[in-house]
Amino acid sequence: MDYVSALLPPVVMAVFFVGLIRVIVKTQGGANKAKEDAAVDAALTRTEGLRQNSPNRDA
Repeated sequence: MDYVSALLPPVVMAVFFVGLIRVIVKTQGGANKAKEDAAVDAALTRTEGLRQNSPNRDA
């Protein structure tokens, strides 16, 4: 009976891990992908704008 108590935690963790991976894979893309891409593009544009407008410290 000790083998059951020894194997139970890794099996439970493996099941939850597989479930987590499935949720992550299913939520990639879909209807929210355009919103997420637009948010990332806006953040990158802001960052590039700040970088171009800031004085260059290296020169």
